[in-house]
Amino acid sequence: MRARFDEFRRWKHSNLVLAIVLLGLAVLLPYFFDPRASFMNNAVLALAYIVMALGLNIVVGFAGLLDLGYVAFYAFGAYSMGWFASDFFNRVNGEEGIHLGAGQFASTLPGIHLNFLMILVIAVIICAIAGVLIGLPTLRLRGDYIAIVTLAFGEIIRVFAFFGDDITFASGYTLTNGRDSISPVDQIDLPLFKEFDSAFSLRPYYWFALAMVAFVLFVNFRLRDSRLGRAWIAIREDEIAAASMGVPLVKTKLLAYATGGALGGMSGAFLGSYYNAVNANQFQFGFSIFILAMIILGGLGSIWGVVLGAILISYINTYFIPDVFNSLPSTFGLDFDLTQLSFGIFGFLIVLVMVLRPEGLLPERRRRLELVEHIGTGDEQLYEVRA
Repeated sequence: MRARFDEFRRWKHSNLVLAIVLLGLAVLLPYFFDPRASFMNNAVLALAYIVMALGLNIVVGFAGLLDLGYVAFYAFGAYSMGWFASDFFNRVNGEEGIHLGAGQFASTLPGIHLNFLMILVIAVIICAIAGVLIGLPTLRLRGDYIAIVTLAFGEIIRVFAFFGDDITFASGYTLTNGRDSISPVDQIDLPLFKEFDSAFSLRPYYWFALAMVAFVLFVNFRLRDSRLGRAWIAIREDEIAAASMGVPLVKTKLLAYATGGALGGMSGAFLGSYYNAVNANQFQFGFSIFILAMIILGGLGSIWGVVLGAILISYINTYFIPDVFNSLPSTFGLDFDLTQLSFGIFGFLIVLVMVLRPEGLLPERRRRLELVEHIGTGDEQLYEVRA
């Protein structure tokens, strides 16, 4: 059975066939559940986290650059939604507001209200620039030092989000609402479709998130098999050898940070609309570890492994811990809920995976050969770089 599975994965059209089958089944899934069921909410969040995890996998899995501040891109994406799809700038245009492609109701409100697709583009641009800025200080760093710099970047953005209401511009506007939410945020309103309304149905949000996953999967596979993707993998394996072979380290690293950040910003903007609010409490350091755990669980550099890891970690967080095992400590006479230990549980899972299956649940082919079959770790050389 394992031999057949490996043979299927080596088939050049395997990823396309697998994607079509899985996405086709996923499209039909909402019809088996109530439009407002908790399962639908969990599924929407899982899809959004898949987009983020695939973005971080470009930085960590492909290029081998440890990023502990990925929550910053979530913040930039979410605040793009808060700034350009709410009444945050309520005095703009003489309190008449600016409306470009906004929905029927949003077009009557003060503030800036842009179409969601425009906001996605803005979020991608902002996060790509932020990715370049976070990458610049790390160009000469390796290993733990990269982790420290990226961690600091994420914490800086969190502090700015918390105390952004103290930063006032000449126009009288503040950077953020601080600890208060920017709310309400416009619902998604796409051309030729009815405006989304999470109060009545979560299916439109689910299908839109699924479309984002399909797009990001396409981008990931194309990048991995491209010249740029091979350059990322070369840097991950041996930076000095990559440089000696003519790989431009500065440009290649910055493109990894920019691409990963852009995908994180997409998901952040989507979650901003889905939650109908943008709050600084959403951007804690633990969220970066939450997304990183998905990659480690699934397998560093493995696209399908990251998808699997994101789904498992997401459902552990949104279903198993709060709904299934939350009361487990009380059965042993302990006075606390399991939800209080969520990030501790994710940390334990990371350690467990590193000890028992360091290559991940669904590893990249090269990584599995190195860690399990010990090919390419000694005098032998392995030239295959595709998963």
